Amino acid sequence: MVMEERAPARQRGLGYSVERAVLDEESLEEVAQRRTREDKPALAQRLRAKLSCSAVRFWRCLFSCIPVLYWLPRYSFREYALGDFFSGISVGIMHLPQGMAYALLASVPPVFGLYSSFYPILIYFIFGTSRHISVGTFAVMSVMIGNVAERLAPDSDFSSLDTVTNETLLDVLQRDAARIKVAAAVTFLSGLFQVALGLVQFGFVVTYLSEPLVRSYTTAAAIHVIVSQLKYVFGINPNRYHGPLSMVYTLIELCALLPKTNVGTLVVSIVSLVVLLVVKKISTALSHKLPIPIPIELILVIVSTVITAQVQLDKKYGVQVVGEIPRGLQAPVFPDTSLFVSVVGDAFAIAVVGYAIAISLGKIFALKYGYQVDSNQELVALGLSNSVGGVFQCFAISCSMSRTLVQESSGGHTQVAGALSALVILVIILRLGELFQQLPKAVLSAIVIINLQGMMRQFTDIRTLWRSNKVDMLVWVVTLVSTLLLNMDIGLAASVAFAMLTIIFRTQLPQYSLLGQIAGTELYRSVEEFAQAQEIPGIKIFRSSANLYFANAEMYEENLKKKVGIDIARLLRHKKKLAMKEKRRKKREERRAKKEAKKTVEREEAGREEAGQEEAGREEAGKEGTQRGSNPLNPHSIILDLSPVSFLDTVSVKKLKNIVSDYREVGVEVYLAGCQSCVVGEMELGGFFLKALSKACLFVSVHDAVLHCLRRAEHGPLDSPAAFENTKL
Repeated sequence: MVMEERAPARQRGLGYSVERAVLDEESLEEVAQRRTREDKPALAQRLRAKLSCSAVRFWRCLFSCIPVLYWLPRYSFREYALGDFFSGISVGIMHLPQGMAYALLASVPPVFGLYSSFYPILIYFIFGTSRHISVGTFAVMSVMIGNVAERLAPDSDFSSLDTVTNETLLDVLQRDAARIKVAAAVTFLSGLFQVALGLVQFGFVVTYLSEPLVRSYTTAAAIHVIVSQLKYVFGINPNRYHGPLSMVYTLIELCALLPKTNVGTLVVSIVSLVVLLVVKKISTALSHKLPIPIPIELILVIVSTVITAQVQLDKKYGVQVVGEIPRGLQAPVFPDTSLFVSVVGDAFAIAVVGYAIAISLGKIFALKYGYQVDSNQELVALGLSNSVGGVFQCFAISCSMSRTLVQESSGGHTQVAGALSALVILVIILRLGELFQQLPKAVLSAIVIINLQGMMRQFTDIRTLWRSNKVDMLVWVVTLVSTLLLNMDIGLAASVAFAMLTIIFRTQLPQYSLLGQIAGTELYRSVEEFAQAQEIPGIKIFRSSANLYFANAEMYEENLKKKVGIDIARLLRHKKKLAMKEKRRKKREERRAKKEAKKTVEREEAGREEAGQEEAGREEAGKEGTQRGSNPLNPHSIILDLSPVSFLDTVSVKKLKNIVSDYREVGVEVYLAGCQSCVVGEMELGGFFLKALSKACLFVSVHDAVLHCLRRAEHGPLDSPAAFENTKL
């Protein structure tokens, strides 16, 4: 066989010529010497190789499990120390206001946000593989923890009626203690989930959360966060709702309580929002001139604390403040295991969402700076951070985009910057925490709301996805709506389920096409999409754009019938009808042979009558297309291009076998082309190759199959495909 291509160099490069024999699967296995199962190592040998131990494998395993042992001894103080130092200080300063603010989202006292900005960072420093991300408190994770804490420890469980004043009293200390237990339990359990998934190499689980789904989910979570902070902005105290439509009920009650707004709190909120927004805009505009962004959150926290303490906003105007912040660290306490059953679903959702956010940011910076991030080790690192943090009463952490950008832009090169930021928080916890007791909660809420600007800008994804991929846009919209209406846990499950359904629909509704040859090449493309793709007379080349499996096997066969234009069932009915007529004719001849007494004239007339019936049957069969010579457009061969197929199940193997045998019954040969090795192996296991079906009907490419069909139609069946080597097309 000779395949030639001549094209201008400016379009296709140098021309080339390839000469080889037509190859079917049997010939390919002989030429390429396919390895058999006996050639591959036995299971015992593979297990022995996996379990064998050597010094090299030991150190590789140790460095993989504890990455800090590998990169820290190679740390270059001359190149990295100064940048990591300033970066660590800058990020540590950001941890202070964000940790306290996100603690409010988690429905725990602000100091526990500082704990969550200390212990997990040190654990990630040891076990993490990303050099640039800043782990710690994150708004989405905090609000998910807060939903669980307020569901299992609502205010109503700690309220009592004062019989003297007839007022409802709330035991804040006991309520906070109960919510801390809930937050620690769900954090510890989510960490265990992450560690378990990492150990069983389940880092790919995040691939089921596509980028449109994650971005839409974080946008919906940002809206949940903003709604949850409105009570601090207006100084009101609405009830907390849970379950589907909880956000709708919360908004309705917030609107009803607006007449009771605390004016002092509202003024503090508006001033804080305006100052934060203006200064962040200025900081962004001058980013090319400033070494680090203006730490406006820290400045606002210090200034507002001083003003509140001097003016006594809490006493004179009823502005809520942070309150007592204990000095020192908390003793480790193992989480309450009795809560695990109640929070197992929430813990798994938190584990998956936290990992998805962290690994997506980690891979972005790894690609930018040219190093690898181990997905499974990241799961283990985050899991240990959360599980150890749960023992020290922390709430679940992930990666913050704003802190990561600051850590990278201020010169951070390694996780030494993260460890230094943890030391900054440690100093604040031990010495400076009590200075922020007069910090207004409205200021923390303003910090939270302004830091969600980036997530709210993700609404522009709708326009972008509408232009690029409408299915992804539909996933984005459905994720947003389901998360807003069904709450964050059920919304995540519904979003993933819908994303999976879109994949199923795509495989069930693929594009089916007939292929034609591009003149002068061995390339075959859809005749509907390419004007120069011409069908080869007598040969139909059929291709599906999706995998072939049980869900679309019937549809594959139906579309093949439509594209090829041969109704097998109708032809088989006619074939059966002709066979029955032939059988009846033979029976009548036997009966007539027994009637020797009949006249010869009558026998001749009966013979002429049967001959007429047979001729009529032939004409009828010709109308149905059984006589191929009467219509040159009727195919004598069908080629199924299976190059897009990466796997087959038992249903699809059986369907292919039926297609080959059914078309063969009506005189049409079916060939398969472009099968991958794994597909051929699944055919063997599925019993595709029988006595009537061999690997001679499988060809390495569509072009090989076409040459075989042309040669067979011209010269009839030959013994070997090698005999076609001089065929040109």
